Amino acid sequence: MIICAGNNETFNFAQPMGVGLIQTAMNLTRLCLFDKPEFLLFVGSAGSYGDLDIFEIVESKTASNIELAFLSNDAYTPLDNVVTTNTTNKKDIVINSSNYISTNATLTKNFLKFGVGAENMEFFAVLQIAKEFNIPAGGVFCITNYTNESAHEDFLKNHEKAKELLSEHVKKRIEELTKK
Repeated sequence: MIICAGNNETFNFAQPMGVGLIQTAMNLTRLCLFDKPEFLLFVGSAGSYGDLDIFEIVESKTASNIELAFLSNDAYTPLDNVVTTNTTNKKDIVINSSNYISTNATLTKNFLKFGVGAENMEFFAVLQIAKEFNIPAGGVFCITNYTNESAHEDFLKNHEKAKELLSEHVKKRIEELTKK
């Protein structure tokens, strides 16, 4: 099953789950309880912490939930803040999730030290629910912006093209898989 966030980030081939960690967790849990999918593929946009380029397509099976306060030693968590469905030795670009969009480029570059390359509001919840229900899962993202002071404006400017690129990429990958 292919899923996406919702609101203005929808695709004709994907089921919307909601925006942010909470809506996604609630709606995806409900879906899994009543009609458990065999596989989950999340499709969405992401902001780059600096190493990934605008309109670059990223596939990942690893997500984190690291808040900015952690990077400046102003917070800690007793919870596991990284989840993966990656069963191979292939190194993933970690996608960080928070209910906030980062706008401090100096601070967010510190994510790169932990192997975290981009942020998407929903992906951590998707993988956490998938792991709980023992469902193989992954994500495909298109970079729309950098995590800097113009993050929102750049996201708005690049969002439609990113959705087109994601649609093309997913359709191409489906064709590749169905040929096997």
